Amino acid sequence: MESTIPAAVVSAARKFGAAPALIEPGEARLTFAELLDQVRQVARALIATGLRPGDRLAVWAPNTRHWVLAALGASYAGATLVPVNTRYTGAEALDVIHRSGAHGLVVAGPFLGTDRLAALRAAAEESGIPLPRLIVRVPAGTANPPDTGRSPETANPPETDRPPETTDPPETDRPDKTGGPPEAGVLEWVDLLRRAAGTPAAEADARAEAVRPDDVSDILYTSGTTGRSKGAMSAHRQSLGVAAAWAEIVGLVPDDRYLVVNPFFHSFGLKAGLLACLTSGARIVPQAVFDAGRALELIESERITVLPGPPTLYISLLDHPARAGRDLSTLRIAVTGAANVPPALIERIQAELGLPAVLTGYGLTEAVVATMCRPGDDVQTVAATCGRAVPGCAVRIGEPGGEVLLRGPNVMLGYLDDPAATAAAIDADGWLHTGDIGRLDDRGYLTITDRLKDMYVCGGFNVYPAEVERVLAGLPAVAESAVIGVADPRLGEVGRAYVVPRPGHALTGEAVIAYCRERLAGYKVPRTVELRAELPHNAGGKVLKYLLREEAAP
Repeated sequence: MESTIPAAVVSAARKFGAAPALIEPGEARLTFAELLDQVRQVARALIATGLRPGDRLAVWAPNTRHWVLAALGASYAGATLVPVNTRYTGAEALDVIHRSGAHGLVVAGPFLGTDRLAALRAAAEESGIPLPRLIVRVPAGTANPPDTGRSPETANPPETDRPPETTDPPETDRPDKTGGPPEAGVLEWVDLLRRAAGTPAAEADARAEAVRPDDVSDILYTSGTTGRSKGAMSAHRQSLGVAAAWAEIVGLVPDDRYLVVNPFFHSFGLKAGLLACLTSGARIVPQAVFDAGRALELIESERITVLPGPPTLYISLLDHPARAGRDLSTLRIAVTGAANVPPALIERIQAELGLPAVLTGYGLTEAVVATMCRPGDDVQTVAATCGRAVPGCAVRIGEPGGEVLLRGPNVMLGYLDDPAATAAAIDADGWLHTGDIGRLDDRGYLTITDRLKDMYVCGGFNVYPAEVERVLAGLPAVAESAVIGVADPRLGEVGRAYVVPRPGHALTGEAVIAYCRERLAGYKVPRTVELRAELPHNAGGKVLKYLLREEAAP
């Protein structure tokens, strides 16, 4: 085995052995050695169900240990992972599962009022699209499990020349609760694990050793904000390479405790989360559903050191009434992006959350992480830029239009079954056309100024909404904003700002417009303002502007 995900699981068990690998408070705590044992057991069980090398396994579930075990087990068995967005409806999920050609599906039981399997069955019945042959139902996790106190520290054992023993772990004494009744054609998680007995451990290990670095490790579907989602394919070497690069830049170390709020189905949660921990020896603490109060509890009880997330996550923590009563002193690294980050927010994160290092970055499903700020960058650099290229990645600004172009080993292999879309995205010289507009400064630091498709024309002048949103981010009463162009009979299009006020701050549309008039040319100033309790987001924290445009359409 070389640069493959199965090899990374084995290597982590060798290096970190009895050190904690995955902590699911109130549910389970696994060491790296135990993680390897359970991944191998899942791989054996999947092989016993008929999963073959190169088959695709879809996973539609929130962040839990079952997601981790299913994903790594599929890789160990030589299969390709297809993560499915938990925000999808049954019809959307079925479309992705069907187009990916998934042989099997791992789906969460009923959770927070949603029965995904029932929704999927209803969509299949309505559309006539068949469900995968293999369906495994896993527990969906607990949104807010009880606080279990501090986790014990476990020293790393000395490295050895051979992996730990690979005997099967005992089955849990408590059956997993899926929250749903038994169904024909559906394997419960514990029943799947029992099938491992039908596959020798040596067969699973042979499957793992046969995986090559250039094999497709995962197919991640784009957010679909501008059209039908597309499946971006990555090889094992790419997924691990970007994870290792991210971990090195932020300084992830074995003693770190990483609260993973970013969903595993998203490129950041999977590669800069799960795989980054696997390659660095940091322990992963997944949160199935973000809740600011529960996150504060976990930071204190699990002594969290690393906390990535969109700006709205930090705003929620900063403004939560319970924050002052929590010990957050272990936090040391914050990584954000996906939206404008005002300098005032960075200063608040540093001062009020006690985070000395706040970094921003830029990436997309097709390249995961392309640029990153570095520890030691000043507040203005972190707020105004997305950092400079990660090792091995080249960034340039294309002409005309100023589109951001990327090239390097982290750029996807292409879109699944869509050569035309692949050719449109990656040119003959290997440059990925991102659809983002940006500029590079003399240090090579990138600033994203907008999306090509977000720009609108007001009275003959181009308006880039991101510029207006950056100005709005400086208004202390504004937590978040989004600007779109709406039809106007005289000017063609004018700006409309959707604004979320910060808790406890009074704000009016008139005040927003007045603030913009002092800082922007007249044609850039929004003509109307709508105050909202929240804005629609995708899994990466980006505002879904197409929903706002649909709402505003005449």
